[in-house]
Amino acid sequence: MSKFLKGTVILLIAGLVTRILGFINRIVVARFIGEEGVGLYMMAVPTFILVVTITQMGLPVAISKHVAEAEAKGDFAKIKKILVVSLATTISLSLIFTPALFLLAPHLSQTLFTDQRTLLPLLAIAPVVPIIAVSSVLRGYFQGRQNMKPAAISQVIEQVVRITLIAVMTKTFLPYGIEYAAAAAMASSVIGELVSLLYLMTAFKIKKKFRLRKDFFQFVQSGKSTFGELMSISLPTMGSRMIGSISWFFEPIVVAHSLALAGVAVGAATKQYGALTGFALPLLMLPSFITFSLSTSLVPAISEANSQKNYRVIEHLLQQSLRFSLLTGGLAVIVLYVLAEPLMLVMYGTDSGTGFIKLMAPFFIFYYFQGPLQATLQALDLARAAMINSLVGNAAKTAVIFMLASQPAFGINGAALGLTMGFVLVTILHFATVLKAVSFTFHLLEYAKTFLVMGLSGWIGFQIWDSLSTISVLHIRVLAAAVLISITYCLLVLLAGLVKKEELARIPVVGRPLSVLAFTWFKN
Repeated sequence: MSKFLKGTVILLIAGLVTRILGFINRIVVARFIGEEGVGLYMMAVPTFILVVTITQMGLPVAISKHVAEAEAKGDFAKIKKILVVSLATTISLSLIFTPALFLLAPHLSQTLFTDQRTLLPLLAIAPVVPIIAVSSVLRGYFQGRQNMKPAAISQVIEQVVRITLIAVMTKTFLPYGIEYAAAAAMASSVIGELVSLLYLMTAFKIKKKFRLRKDFFQFVQSGKSTFGELMSISLPTMGSRMIGSISWFFEPIVVAHSLALAGVAVGAATKQYGALTGFALPLLMLPSFITFSLSTSLVPAISEANSQKNYRVIEHLLQQSLRFSLLTGGLAVIVLYVLAEPLMLVMYGTDSGTGFIKLMAPFFIFYYFQGPLQATLQALDLARAAMINSLVGNAAKTAVIFMLASQPAFGINGAALGLTMGFVLVTILHFATVLKAVSFTFHLLEYAKTFLVMGLSGWIGFQIWDSLSTISVLHIRVLAAAVLISITYCLLVLLAGLVKKEELARIPVVGRPLSVLAFTWFKN
């Protein structure tokens, strides 16, 4: 098995476990603090993401790319210099921005946000900035060496610790007010990230091939050229993420003020934003752990192929990643669209986010494409182009949110439409940029067959849901429907020839017997 495939599989497994744990975490939060508490929590998160983005400076992607290239040459002194320069940069920035977040939190909550109760969640999340700054460097190092296990395990550890603490902490602080419970949820995240960092540091100490602390400051002083190389990738990457983070930072502000113009009260606006970003969007983004895993593995794999000018490998990796994203994303879209309302009821005890899922799910296939396309651009030294694409998409998104959400006829649905238009536009721009950089054969028939399979699976899915009406327990009915819809979709994919026998056989452990069973059954 190739390093790319092995790394992707490891990240896929960890991503699936992490997302499941993440949903358990969200369900616990939603059950304990409700829509309004989730709204406060989600209003504080974009500010935190913005500060982390500035602190990281896009270095994880740059580290992964340059470590992969140095690893191919066996240059461990170069790898050490990359790590030293990166750590010095991120730690220095975190020492600036962590106190800044503490000092600016009162102003942010009182002036920019319409709900002053966001102050405590903002203060609670601030200590996590230096923790994530260091852990992101270590993750970039492991990913550059195409060793995905430490990063994968650390993600699982972080979620386990968070879930273990979150129920106790939110329940303990809820009597003091919803804002205290939301802050407790944030504090649980901080502790989870800290434990995750301790694991990464231990894994690094065991697996490293050099002493990081030896001559640390001498490496920093002599790392000017290395710093320049890292910045050539990290600054445009940070630019893309900064654009997204700034857009996300202003998103709750724009939504809150737009809804106020539409005549929606502050409390109701917070609840609606909580339903959109705390309930519906996480469910829609659940399958993105697949594309995230592909993207993380793509950067070092394509960087290595590009350094060797092996363009055939680059196209092959991109084709496989996009096809896999389409097939898995297609299944997710069908299941989420058909089971939108019952999934909301089962997971959150409310159907508040159902309309958002119905509205956005058909377009989310574009979102699942975005990760592999952006990773390809970064690996091909086109991070600047990706940044410009993100700028255009996020500016358009913010404008549409303001125009539509401020109209009483649209309200919060205008925000959902703006978000949808934003990621569709960015994905189209990314794809157009990739087409200019690499040769790419567009297999139109395969895409047409995939969309036909999706449409047919969706129609059958509704019939399946209706046929299970005799099952009185909602949880069992939803699970049975999801399983049957998934089996139907997979069978139609195989019938359409969208997955070949040798591709199925590559799946670890179960792939070979599964391919034999599936294709023997079809022959009979």
